[in-house]
Amino acid sequence: QVLFVESGGGLVQPGGSLRLSCVASGIDSKFAIMAWYRQAPGELREWVASVTGTGDTFYADSVKGRFTTSRENAKNTVHLQMNDLKPDDTATYHCNTYPPNDATWGQGTQVTVSS
Repeated sequence: QVLFVESGGGLVQPGGSLRLSCVASGIDSKFAIMAWYRQAPGELREWVASVTGTGDTFYADSVKGRFTTSRENAKNTVHLQMNDLKPDDTATYHCNTYPPNDATWGQGTQVTVSS
């Protein structure tokens, strides 16, 4: 069974930083393109960033230059470093493969950006 467990969310002021982590089990993630997604209340889930098995990264325009994703293949873990956070970044953040497997969404981790 594939399982993603996200952590690292919290409440942060605008301009602050957070580092999210996602541990994958039941999948050898080093062969998969891993991605971060987010969903704000009342909104559709949106793609945020991806990292390939060789470390190439891709970002949504809304986070480019502020977010950095990386992976530790030996630990089946991906990270999302989020800097200069804005209120519009408030959402539940999830990791999954890219494209996502709808059967394997985890609980996600809540990020709230507010003063």
